[in-house]
Order: sequence, then structure tokens, then C-alpha cells
Amino acid sequence: MKKKLEYVWPVIGLIAVVFSFWLLFKELKDISASEVWDSVANISAHRWMLCVLATLVAYGALAWYDRIALLHLGRKISWVVVSLVSFTTYALSHNIGASVLSGAMVRFRAYGSMGLSLAEVGVLVALCSFTFALGTVLLGGLVLVGEPEIVLRFIDAPVWLARLVGFGMLALVALYVLGSWREFKPLKIGKFAVYYPRLRITVRQLMAAPLELIGAAAIIHFALPDAGNPGYFVVLGVFLASFSLALISHAPGGLGVLEFVFLNAMANEQLSQSDILAALLVFRLLYLILPLAFAIIVVILFERSRLSRTLHGDADADKVDRAA
Repeated sequence: MKKKLEYVWPVIGLIAVVFSFWLLFKELKDISASEVWDSVANISAHRWMLCVLATLVAYGALAWYDRIALLHLGRKISWVVVSLVSFTTYALSHNIGASVLSGAMVRFRAYGSMGLSLAEVGVLVALCSFTFALGTVLLGGLVLVGEPEIVLRFIDAPVWLARLVGFGMLALVALYVLGSWREFKPLKIGKFAVYYPRLRITVRQLMAAPLELIGAAAIIHFALPDAGNPGYFVVLGVFLASFSLALISHAPGGLGVLEFVFLNAMANEQLSQSDILAALLVFRLLYLILPLAFAIIVVILFERSRLSRTLHGDADADKVDRAA
């Protein structure tokens, strides 16, 4: 079943990309490329700087994910190394898709060379994934409680129900914190047991988890023009829903899915579609494309150094054999 899923998820992702592009074509067929380019050109240098800063915040928080997981494992690795591994991992998995090139594979290749076992890398990957989910639930709950009307951008549902769901999401986060604080017994699911991390780990998760999503959403917010901008809180809520659906779709980089959902959710604003699409292009450039280009260089240099050490090791072994 596991081997079959390795083929199924990429196919699902490809179907999601094709279907989303078809929907986007219908949605944007009246918009010319020159209009989108004009919208990108109208973004001021000041706002570009804010977008870059938001990107750094987002990737800094992702590095914190790994740091927290290593602290949970009792492993000490320098911030520079952790940041580089985390950046490379997320830049690749965000673009290519976790089902094709998983974070576990990249991390094991890097952290394995530093002495971490396969089991430890598995715990690290699971904790990082949970930290991201925790941030999504926490921010999603806050948005639904503070701005429940945002649900009307996606579905026709009662506002009070949206706020109630928001309180329920925050209650789940509170229960997790309580379990960590009071050291609840492990939650057993079949043969697996989920252990609550120590409270100091949980506190760090609650700080790092929302920070990455706040930074990522800020890229789009700063790239949008002031006129008609609904405000950061609304952009954050729409981004959380769009980004989550893009991840669920298994489309590489959420290509097409993120754009379609975000554009439709923002349709009622006094913003042109070209302005919204321009902001999404800025997000893809800073959060996905440029990090991917840098990550590929890092991987090539890393594999080159590993190959060089292996060849030197084989050469030294041959010399010893000849001397013997």
C-alpha cells in the first residue's frame, strides 16, 4: 500500500494542477499579461523590502521548527547548520512536493551525516509537521473568533458557527498545552504512542508555529496595494485556507490551487484581479522560486563534498592495502 501511495499522490497532485489551471484560465482569461506586469511594477521599493523581510521571518521560523525538534531529542547542532538544512528541506518540499521528495529523505541525508539515527530523524520530521499543524490550528482559531465573517468568502455558513469552530480549535490547542504541562499519559493509536513534549518545548512551538505563517501571509499583504486592501487579518485568514488546501491537493508548490482559492476568496474586495495575481507572483518568487534555486545549489555542493570525502577515503584505503 505504501509503495502504491508513492505513485498515487504525485498523480493526484498533477490532476489538481491541471484542474486548477483550467479553472484559473476561465477566471483570468480577460486579464492580459501586461496588466499583471504593470501591477508588479507598481509595487514600491519599500514594499518589496517588507516582502523580503517577511520571507526571512518565515524561513527563520521554519529553522526554529528543526531547532525545537532537536531540543526535544536532546541533540545540539549549530544554528547555522540547522538553518541551512531546514531552508533546503522546505525550499525543496514546498516546490516539488513532500510526496515526491519528502522532508524525511532530505533531513536524513543531512542529519544522518551528523550522527542522528533514522528513528531520531523520524521523530524530528513528525514534530516539525505537528508544529506547523499547531500553528495553522492556532491562527485559524484566532481568525475565526476575531473575524468569523471570513468564512462567507468560502462557504455559505452561519457566522456564529464559524466563531464556535474557532473556539473549538483554540480549545484543542489549550488541551495540548494542558497535556504537556500536566504530563498526560501518551495518546495511544493502535501500536503507536504519541507523547506530549515537555512544557518548554510546547511554549517554543506556540511561538514558532504561528510565526512562519504570519511571515508568509505578510508577503502577499505587503505586495497588495493600499487601495482596497482588506487588511492583514483578512489576508492571513484567506492565506491559511488557500495554503492548507494547496498542501492537501498534493500539487507541487500548490501550483494553481493556491492562486484559484485565494483569487476567489478575495473577489469581493476593491482590488483588481491583476493586483491580486501580482501579489501571488511576488509570494511565489520570494517564498518558493528563489529559495528553490538556492537550495539546489546547496544540495549540489553538499553531495559534491560527500562524494569527495568518499573518494578520498577509498584512495586512502587502497594505499593502506598496498602497503600491507
